[in-house]
Amino acid sequence: MSRWHLWAVLAPGEPARLESRALGIVMPDWDEEDGEELPFEVIPGSGRYHAIVGTDPSDVGAEMQLAEELSLECDEPVYSIERANDPWTVMSWRNGALEVLEVGPEALAKSLGCPLPESESPADSPARKPLQTVALAEGVHEQEARRALEEDAGEPLPPGHYRLEDSPRGLLIASGTGDIGYADMTVSERFPHATVYAVTASPNLEMFFVTVFRKGESIEKFAQPKPAISSRPTVNEIKGERSPERILAALGIPAEWFRNE
Repeated sequence: MSRWHLWAVLAPGEPARLESRALGIVMPDWDEEDGEELPFEVIPGSGRYHAIVGTDPSDVGAEMQLAEELSLECDEPVYSIERANDPWTVMSWRNGALEVLEVGPEALAKSLGCPLPESESPADSPARKPLQTVALAEGVHEQEARRALEEDAGEPLPPGHYRLEDSPRGLLIASGTGDIGYADMTVSERFPHATVYAVTASPNLEMFFVTVFRKGESIEKFAQPKPAISSRPTVNEIKGERSPERILAALGIPAEWFRNE
């Protein structure tokens, strides 16, 4: 894999077993004889930890499923790294429970003896495109969502950190600082009656993904292009629509928000 890796899992164990388990978790029907290329690569480390890396934007999210499942099978922590959005997200997983870490992915990987593979720089890589996430939370209003997010953060939200707007279809959640982080999941957890649609897309909508949350859990995903790894149930339409433009219209999310306009 020579392209910019967008996600990774750092896990202890033998490389061959990690590859086998990763396949069993996210691609149980994969058959080498079909000639299908693996959508991830296992990079052996110098010690107990090794890296599972992927470069396809449509597979982002698989790292969380892999890390969660693998953490149930070992005593040591498993780490997931998501680099499709800015800022990058690093999580530690123990027995299926996650903790967001404030560390750089390269520094963490190096400290574990499994440096991430060298690749093209983010600016030069065709796989590295600026992705933005905007969410619609049905049945939630701006003031109650703001209170919930501040309670979760333990402090007032910095000015401009989130863009929260009530709309006829529900609350729109965006960010003025790069990415909404886990605001979509937090709102879904705090308001179990709500259905939350988190849309991640490139400026031209060429890459377009919708994750649907209820009660803090992702229940289905729409992806264009189709992902090689199915980390959660996939659907062919959102609110009866199949094209990115019409899905955004159905959700009441302005397409220009993905172009930072």
